[in-house]
This record gives sequence, C-alpha cells and structure tokens, in this order.
Amino acid sequence: MRAFLDVEASATGRRWVGPTAEEDRQAEAMEQATRLPAALCRTLVRRGVVPEEAAQFLEPTLRDLLPDPLSLRDMGTAAGRFLKAVKARERIAVFADYDVDGGSSAALLLCWLRAMGGDATLYIPDRIDEGYGPNVPAMQGLAQGHDLIVCVDCGTLSHEPIAAARGADVIVLDHHLGGETLPPALAVVNPNRQDESGALGHLCAASVVFLMLVEVNRLMRAEGATGPDLMAMLDLVALATVADVAPLIGVNRALVRRGLDIMARRERPGLRALADVSRMREAPTPYALGFLLGPRVNAGGRVGRADLGARLLSTDDPAEAAALAERLDQLNTERREIEMQVRDAALAQAEARGLDAPLVWAAGAGWHPGVVGIVASRLKEATNRPAVVIGLADGEGKGSGRSVAGVDLGAAVHRLEAEGLLLRGGGHKMAAGLTVAEAQLEPAMARLTELLARQGAGAGGPRELKLEGLLMPSAVTPGLIEQIEAAGPFGASAPAPRFAFAAQAVTSRRIGESHLRLSFGDGTGPKLEAIAFGAYDGPLGPLLDSPGTDRFHLAGRLELNNWGGRTRVQLRLEDAARA
Repeated sequence: MRAFLDVEASATGRRWVGPTAEEDRQAEAMEQATRLPAALCRTLVRRGVVPEEAAQFLEPTLRDLLPDPLSLRDMGTAAGRFLKAVKARERIAVFADYDVDGGSSAALLLCWLRAMGGDATLYIPDRIDEGYGPNVPAMQGLAQGHDLIVCVDCGTLSHEPIAAARGADVIVLDHHLGGETLPPALAVVNPNRQDESGALGHLCAASVVFLMLVEVNRLMRAEGATGPDLMAMLDLVALATVADVAPLIGVNRALVRRGLDIMARRERPGLRALADVSRMREAPTPYALGFLLGPRVNAGGRVGRADLGARLLSTDDPAEAAALAERLDQLNTERREIEMQVRDAALAQAEARGLDAPLVWAAGAGWHPGVVGIVASRLKEATNRPAVVIGLADGEGKGSGRSVAGVDLGAAVHRLEAEGLLLRGGGHKMAAGLTVAEAQLEPAMARLTELLARQGAGAGGPRELKLEGLLMPSAVTPGLIEQIEAAGPFGASAPAPRFAFAAQAVTSRRIGESHLRLSFGDGTGPKLEAIAFGAYDGPLGPLLDSPGTDRFHLAGRLELNNWGGRTRVQLRLEDAARA
C-alpha cells in the first residue's frame, strides 16, 4: 500500500498509513446512512463500527454493556461470602497491590464498607521489602486477626501464601494471567483464569471488584435491603482502567466515560485534592488520569509508603486528603528524578546492546525497583519493541517489562518461570514483572528474546503512523471535535484519531526550553493553531523552526484548548514531513 501523502519516512522516522480503499468506501457509506461528519465516520470505521451500530457506540451505557457478574467463575461464592462477612460483622482484611489498580480496588471495598457502617484492615506490601503480591508472613499475620482476607489485583499465582492463611477464608479478585492451577482460596475471580473464555480479559482488577459489588448489591436487593450507590464509585474504576492501560473497548468504554463524569463533580476528597496539586484546570480526561493523577497515586508504592495511594483514594476527610495529596506530589517529584538517572543509564546500555533486537533490555546494580517499570515504558516507546528493565541487588534482579501491541509479554514471562529461568514471574499481555537470579540473567533474557521473536517482536520496517485521513484547517471547528470525542474515550487499544493536513504554510515560535507553538494554513481559509510539546527534545522543533517558504505535511490529534474562559481548537502536533 502506498504511503499516505507519499511520506515513507517522516521527521520522527515513521511511515504514514492512511485509510484503505475499502475503509474509504465504508466511511462514505456510513456518512450517507447516518449523516455524521466524514471525519467521525472515518474514526468509527477504523474501530470496526458499522452504520447500524454507530448511535449505540457513540452513547455507550452500562445498561447495555455491563456483563452479568455471575458470568465469571467463583463470583457467586465470592459475593456470597463477602456479604456474609459484612452482615455478621466479621473481621475483614483487604490485601492490595501497590499500584493505581490495586489502590483503587482497595478503595472501592473500603468505601463500600464504610457506607454500610463497617470497615476493613488495609494491607499493602512494601515493594522493596516484600515484593509483589501476598507473602507468607503477611498472610499468616492477617489470618490470625481476621475472618476474611480479600486479595485485590494480586493473588492468582500466590499458592503458598494463601495456603498459609490458616483460619481465614481468602477471596482473590484479580486480572493477571493465571497458571494451570489455582491457589487454595475460597474463590478466585479473574477473567484471565485459564478456564475462562477471555471475553472479559480486558477488565482491570478494579472492574472485577466493581462487578463483585454489583452482585453483592443484587443479593441485598433480593433480601429487601439497599446497598451503597455504586455509580458514585465509578471514578475509581475509571482511574484504575486508564492508569493500568486496560484496553478502552467494550464495557471499559462505558466505565471510563461514566467515571469521568462522576470525577468531574469533584465529590471524592482524595481525587479532588489530587487534581488540585496536579494543577488540573479542566474537566478530567483519560490523559489526565494516565499522566497527572495516576503517577502521583503510584508514587507512594514506588518511592514512599505503599499505602498512601489507597488511603488517599478511600478517605472521606478533606484535610487528610490534602495532606496525602501533597505528600504524593512530593514523592512523584522524587520519583521523576530517580527515573531520569535510571533511564539515562538503561538507554545507554540498551543502545550498546542494540536497539533493533526483538527485546530491548537493561539491568543495573542499585536501580530503584520503583522506577524500572516506568523506564521500561520509556524504552518501549523509544524503540517500538518490548522492553525489560531490571534492578540488581544481593544476587537477584527484580524487573518490569512493557510490551507492544500484538506481543504477549506476560505469557512469555510465565513460560520462562515454568522453564526454571526465573525465580518468579507474572503479568498480562502488555506488562509483566519478574525476579531472576543474577547468574541466570543473560540466559533468561536470551530465551525471552527468542520467545518474543516467535511472536513477531522487532519484525517489519519503520513504525507506522495511522491516519484517519486529510482535513483542511477551515474544517476544524469545536463542534467537529466534540463529535469526534464522542467516539472515545481514547487510550489503550483505542488511540485518538490522527488527521493529516497537506502542504501547509507554517509560522512557528519556541515556547520555553522545548515546546513549539505553530500557526498553519493552506491559503484558502482561516489558519489553525498547533502545539508540539517537547518538540526540541526530538526532530520536530529543528525541522519546523523558522520554516521560511517551505511547506509541510502535518499530522496529529485535534483537541479543544480551554484557557482564560475561551475555547479554541488546536492540533496536538505529533509528526511532520516536508511537502
């Protein structure tokens, strides 16, 4: 297929790919059938939507999309046992992972219990001292003082720790890839169990917790009682879904769409305080959840106290929320400084090893375990390849990996553990964690490279930038952008649509150290504003600075810029090429 606008290698080294002839035909047919704008029809076609489904897709509702909780194995047992504990005022403990998904999952349970006049003990393991998931000492200690332990966003592979929880029932609410056998828990509710269909495999752990609470509320209604308002808790589900990079497809679209509406009300003290310290001036968006709120919630588990995020999300005290948010903001600044040091060292090592292999990896002594996952993400983004970053200490390496679309990193890591090359390993398609003996590091990474190569990692030519089509600057209006936004929310597995503007005359000016502000047009109508953040950290700034009489093809995402009481349209510039 010919490159779109003949751009075989753009400023960022990508090949532009436009709609196929068949997609053009489908978009035209949808435009005629629905009377929707052509740009929106192209976006819908790229998502596999047909004309008769367009209206429902643009207005996703939980009523239509929320699955029956009982479609997940062990859900009936889990919900029944949880409700029994609540009614009998039993002692409940919540064991949660230290990331956003774990903190949000724990907060869902704690807030629900508080609304019922109850409470629970929150336990989140220390990333460095205890590592991921349940451990034997913690589970033994919790079992001595509690009747029910609910493990959220962890536990599916924790056979020995759960067996050690003698005297207490254990429920697991998780989404990580399961093994061939399940731990000896009373119930393991996980859409990624080996014996599940996988139809709900895109759910994060908070969504699994939400579904259990839906079933608990249903059981209460059957007994003539009323449970807490679950719709008001969807802000937590939305935060977890976006921050855990869960695919924004199916019911996840409805959960995030509704959760953003709830979050915009600013009723949860913790999220309100977090938005304030993050200097969020607009209504929450998936970008804000993923890049402003999520990293701050995560900061406690990465470089501070592991329970800070969950405590922030679950508190109903505004003063406590403000103090916790401020502390997490400080920790996030510390995390960025540590991350920068590790990132520079990891990138240098990976470059020396070669960035064109199926797997990009790096390992270093003393690298902070709390940032290796973020650095792996940075390497993945820079190379378009799966990446693993490992911190070495005391003869062991603890690392995190991030994958690219179409490459199941979690399955490969599980395979390595089964083959004895890893001490521990787990995860899902896009992310995984592992522990490896330092002596086994090189053979383990070599084998992982081999397994990922079999899946196609590192194959193919230059990265592609997929574009929905061409637009003229004069065609971009606030109304058009609002209509396109209705096809969202955009994020993992549902990228925001990108449009191209051909042969534009550009006026540019530098903003601060690295940003670029543009104004461009084709001479036939009004000009359009554009912003390119970090342009001078890469090739876009030098290319478009002082363009003179040259014309450029531009590509990026359309957005509304609300500033100073005015709403303006602009292009978030992502790529460019000389026309």
